[in-house]
Amino acid sequence: MARHYTHIIGFDDAPFDRAHRGGVLVVGAVYAGARLEGVVSAKVRRDGADATRVLARCVRESRFYPHLQLVLLQGIAFAGFNVVDLRELHCALDLPVMVVMRRKPDFDAIRRALLEHVVGGARKWTLIEKAGPVERAARVYVQRAGLSLAQAEATLEHSCLAAAIPEPLRTAHLIGGGIARGESRHRA
Repeated sequence: MARHYTHIIGFDDAPFDRAHRGGVLVVGAVYAGARLEGVVSAKVRRDGADATRVLARCVRESRFYPHLQLVLLQGIAFAGFNVVDLRELHCALDLPVMVVMRRKPDFDAIRRALLEHVVGGARKWTLIEKAGPVERAARVYVQRAGLSLAQAEATLEHSCLAAAIPEPLRTAHLIGGGIARGESRHRA
């Protein structure tokens, strides 16, 4: 059986208004097995290019970093189209990184939106392609760096307690919504 990871940080961005420009809250929920150990947060620029750097700094500067085994991301982009460089984040932290998506992305629509409407869209599209294929794992889709598909599936099996989404991501989503809107809503 493949090794599963137990000390995990899961990141999701908080909801924001469509007209919002500037910083968007990103929340990281730190788990040791089924237990919430802590929460970290940072801000990334709406449709910017700083998500990889900000997430790496947020993890490295946290007291949880020495114990972490895996970084989970709720999608490859935060704050609209602030795309994470999956390989760079993996190398910067020397930790496996896995993007988790409930549904398989419509890459044609994403590519069109990036190339036609987003400043720096070609570079961001390159980062999405560089992240590797989207693969089915358990009840979700993933992109990954630094771990095998078998390890991804084993980790999902052990970390999905109340939904198809791993508990660190579900918790980060709920916390982000609670802070940004005063109350969490919608499923993670």
